[in-house]
Amino acid sequence: MLVILPQVGDRRRGGLARLIEADEGYALMAIREVLHDVLVGTAASHGGRLMKTMGDGALLEFASPVDAVTCATVVQSVLAERAASEPEDRRVLLRIGVNLGDVVAQADGDLYGDGVNIAARLESIASPGGIAISGKVHDELQGKVNLLFEDQGEQSLKNVARSVRVYALGGGPFEAKATGKPLPLPDKPSIAVLPFTNMSGPDDEYFCDGMVEDIITALSKVRSLFVIARNSSFTYKGRAVDVKQVGRELGVRYVLEGSVRRAGNRLRITGQLIDAATGHHVWADRFDGNTEDIFALQDEITQQVVSAIEPSLRAIEIEHAKRKPTEDLAAYDLYLRALPEFHSLSEASFRRAEQFLRVAIDRDPNFGEAWAALADCLARLVFPGWIDLQTGASEAC
Repeated sequence: MLVILPQVGDRRRGGLARLIEADEGYALMAIREVLHDVLVGTAASHGGRLMKTMGDGALLEFASPVDAVTCATVVQSVLAERAASEPEDRRVLLRIGVNLGDVVAQADGDLYGDGVNIAARLESIASPGGIAISGKVHDELQGKVNLLFEDQGEQSLKNVARSVRVYALGGGPFEAKATGKPLPLPDKPSIAVLPFTNMSGPDDEYFCDGMVEDIITALSKVRSLFVIARNSSFTYKGRAVDVKQVGRELGVRYVLEGSVRRAGNRLRITGQLIDAATGHHVWADRFDGNTEDIFALQDEITQQVVSAIEPSLRAIEIEHAKRKPTEDLAAYDLYLRALPEFHSLSEASFRRAEQFLRVAIDRDPNFGEAWAALADCLARLVFPGWIDLQTGASEAC
């Protein structure tokens, strides 16, 4: 039995109360439209059954985790598109929690039990416009849907005796704090690369994030290292964090952080490697060069980090960590511009990503990662029915 529990809300701005205070008539009409037309209508087309509504919330039952999560992503995508064209004080966002568990059906048809309780707690910690699912649901999705949930670790939920593994998708920054016991360290050197600070302004955010992703990938190719995936390390983006806390939550010995500044064709990257157990700096350096040298700079950072962690690593392993995806810097820049569009989960964002990737491939037809990202993008457009498999790619692109 699987339950999905969405609710109108932006906890920081009052949710339903904020909408009603601004315009009660509009708020009630908008919430009814969202719950009954968008949510219930979409759920019906995915095999969902409405159990009850609760003011600005609803309880639905699905037989399949895939159907429940697919319904949730479609609903959030529809609402995100609508919100983009509405004034901020009239936007209606949902928080959605999805859980897989046993429930008890009462004579009146209502559902109770641990499965419903956990779904309600997941909804309460989800971001406005986002989805929070339990580890059980995430396990059922593997190999069945092409969605990238971010691991939020073990969470202590209200009135739930045991901690619950939570995964999040979409919305703003996840607000719950991981609790529970520190993760044990692996049996080989372990490292988490935190998002670097962008010193060049918001227009270069994609460039900074993409470069960090490349460093993570390069480090992960060193067989003697245990490297935390981008999905986990990027949950700390935009947050002031204690590296000791990061080490405990991710189960790593080392944390790499830094900054990127780009001025014209000039590029400056700073990096510092910190022992998460003690908080002491193991290594720090600054790298200057041209944007044309970005791949060489990434390789140099990777090599120095590896050497600082494990001096005995052989040169061939460091060589395996090097990565040069394309000789065309403009194609690489377009590829990096496409990556953030995948996180918005809306048709418009995926169409923009497709445009960036097609131009990148036109510039370099041998750019394998751009081809892979384009295939992923088209799959995400096909999955909710935004483009037709028989007609192929979007006519708009």
